[in-house]
Amino acid sequence: MAALGASAPQGLRGVAAGPRQERAGAGGLALLGAAPGAPSCPHGPALLFAKMNQGEEEGRRFYACSACRDRKDCNFFQWEDEKVSETRLAAREEYNRNHQPAFTHRQNVERYENFLLLPLSKRKFCQECQQLLLPDEWEKHYGHQVLCDISTAQLKSPSQLLYPLENKKTNAQYLFADRSCQFLLDLIIALGFRRVLSVGTPRLHEMIQSKASQEEDFSVRSLLLDIDFRYSQFYTEDEFCHYNMFNHYFFGGEAAHETCRQFFHQDKGERVIMVTDPPFGGLVEALAFSFKKLMAMWRQTKKEGHNNQEMPMFWIFPYFFESRILEFFPSFSMMDYQVDYDNHALYKHGKTGRRQSPVRIFTNITPSMIVLPVEEGYRFCTICQRYVSSGNQHCEICNSCTSKDGRRWKHCALCNKCVKPSWFHCNNCNCCALQEHACERTEAGCFVCGKAGHKRSTCPSLSVTKTACQTDKKKRQKTPKKVKMGICKRSAMKHAIFSRKRMKNKKKKCSLPY
Repeated sequence: MAALGASAPQGLRGVAAGPRQERAGAGGLALLGAAPGAPSCPHGPALLFAKMNQGEEEGRRFYACSACRDRKDCNFFQWEDEKVSETRLAAREEYNRNHQPAFTHRQNVERYENFLLLPLSKRKFCQECQQLLLPDEWEKHYGHQVLCDISTAQLKSPSQLLYPLENKKTNAQYLFADRSCQFLLDLIIALGFRRVLSVGTPRLHEMIQSKASQEEDFSVRSLLLDIDFRYSQFYTEDEFCHYNMFNHYFFGGEAAHETCRQFFHQDKGERVIMVTDPPFGGLVEALAFSFKKLMAMWRQTKKEGHNNQEMPMFWIFPYFFESRILEFFPSFSMMDYQVDYDNHALYKHGKTGRRQSPVRIFTNITPSMIVLPVEEGYRFCTICQRYVSSGNQHCEICNSCTSKDGRRWKHCALCNKCVKPSWFHCNNCNCCALQEHACERTEAGCFVCGKAGHKRSTCPSLSVTKTACQTDKKKRQKTPKKVKMGICKRSAMKHAIFSRKRMKNKKKKCSLPY
């Protein structure tokens, strides 16, 4: 097969950008976002980037995969001005076809219906292929690790049946713990929402679907948008859409678009909320671009006069992305609730100090309406008019509960803000930082000569320093070599003396009478 793309610049794997250009430093990369007529890879339309060289105002543009930041996962690359031959286009189309799922969503729905008709003894699931098996397919999976006697309860909990995908940058599936999942659902119901657009939150969707099938008076409905097509084996077209949240791409085409639009229609006054839990390795501007597109779809279903409204939303992300999220959604605020996950070693609730989960809920809903569980140590701050964690003490100078990570922060008079308890004010940097940190003032100069105005790579003293370093290196290498040779000689001499003594003793023994 012909090569599918030229070599991509190092340091980037495709991540979606917003409609604006992201600033890039000298020799960096700029994100230009989605472009009309962009070429496609198995993950949908590629996104446009620019490689910025030092001293250039405009870099050369290229397309890269929207979802994968590692070339091992998807190696798609194409310069924007590159002329692609018919042979390469045909090879690319064939490659994209070969990397699509074996069954369509409709076929998976039909297979699921047939699977339900099977007796328990004939319900099998291939763990290696992550596929429900019908009897005529058993032979093809001979030798694979297969689960038998798949119950209806297991089919209603596919997130526990499927292996979680754990690529942090593309499709990481760190699944909500029951505590967090139940809290989110209870909060959604308490706020009066009856329709949940679950973007990358399969476990929340699963809980809603399960309760809807078991409880007659349960009125909440959910639509799952996820890049993991394996879920199409368990949900109908009205319950699941194959979706890439990095480029707002519906793999099911216009039919899937229409499914999402129909879900936004508020029947009998039902309110819609979007809950999303993206991979933490994805860039915020990429996600914000897609989420704004979904909000635009929601606004189209509203009556006139509501065009400026935002769809209610819970964006679940680490607290240290707060400034980036607020840059795109200024109306959002961060809640203190710690979201924890079943299959993540660090993001667990109940840990103390820096080991606490850093994942929070960002929302455009009024903070005072978000009631956090008092039994877990959350309390209501009457001044801030929101629930905060027990360690988040109100600062009278900042006039806010300033802690982000659950610990009690301290106020720095010089910085005029609260900082982490482990930080100290650095007079060189003129700001607070960890006690053992590299000062910005020191880093402002050249690393080689210490002078300002140039970097290490262009330092005029670099060649002199490099020669001196090489000379020192040779000296260092010679010394251990001599020592090593001396040790070897001494060892050889000792061995020879020992051998001669052995031979003499052997001769003496041979001359002795028996």
